[in-house]
Amino acid sequence: MSNTTDSEVVVITGASAGVGRATARSFAERGAKIGLLARGEDGLEGAREDVEGAGGEAIVVPTDIADPEQVEAAAETVEDAFGPIDVWVNDAMVSVFSPAAEMTSEDYRRVTEVTYLGYVYGTQAALNRMRPRNEGAIVQVGSALAYRGIPLQSAYCGAKHAIQGYTESVRTELIHDDCNVQLSMVQMPAMNTPQFEWSKSRLPQKPQPVPPIYQPEVAARAIMWAVDHGKDELWVGRSTVKAILGNRLIPRRLDNYLASGGYDSQLTDEPVAPDREHNLYKPVAGDFGAHGPFDDQARDYSYQLQASMHRRLLALLVGLLATIVSVVLGQRIFSD
Repeated sequence: MSNTTDSEVVVITGASAGVGRATARSFAERGAKIGLLARGEDGLEGAREDVEGAGGEAIVVPTDIADPEQVEAAAETVEDAFGPIDVWVNDAMVSVFSPAAEMTSEDYRRVTEVTYLGYVYGTQAALNRMRPRNEGAIVQVGSALAYRGIPLQSAYCGAKHAIQGYTESVRTELIHDDCNVQLSMVQMPAMNTPQFEWSKSRLPQKPQPVPPIYQPEVAARAIMWAVDHGKDELWVGRSTVKAILGNRLIPRRLDNYLASGGYDSQLTDEPVAPDREHNLYKPVAGDFGAHGPFDDQARDYSYQLQASMHRRLLALLVGLLATIVSVVLGQRIFSD
């Protein structure tokens, strides 16, 4: 039976690990009821424990986000358990670290089906339920790579670019229809998530996020803020700002820069094990949690994000400082 209390009902895809896992905990801390969607049941059960330990309620719905029928069925399952969905967060992704010349058509197809079409199917399932009520919020977990492609991640970069175009298109339609459903995209920097442990790779060394690296809780805070403040797009981290603006201003220079330095920055010194498992076609067993192996390098705070989230206060403080400076300077002028 549906629960008709006023608790927020949230669906998170890719909830078993990484940013999705951290976001589930954040929503749980304010008492949300959360539908946890992913393929890996071990991680989903761990996420359920996190949510319940943080004060929320959870339902585990094993789902391959690349299958639209499974996504639609998952949405029905969540609403049957908790009531109308208020927030839908699209986060599920897979990737392949590989030169484009060594990629296969099957790998490109799978990355596109999950990392792009999975967002489309999730968005459609959410809109099917939110449009009739004329309310709700959908968040696409994006990336600086939605604007700026880098070497060795052509499939992932292509998918993130596609999400950006799709989201802009659908948002214009919602505005045209005077629909109050909020569609947001949060562009992330390099994150310390388990994807670097289980993404398929053809590289000689273990892959790593391009520094600076941020903890997934930073992403979770940004997602929550975008939901609460109806933000169409939010950039997270100074590196994201530099990548997006740099690509607008000096795209060819960035091509050359990434051609020379974009390979080594994504590789650790550790060789890849020949029997390394990956999650491209099936989940890797085990509960990996929210964090990847880069805790000692990752930042748990973004000053740029805080500035974006408090622009009015920042503007007020800057105006106050300017007033003080002008008064002080005026006193000095008249005292001379």
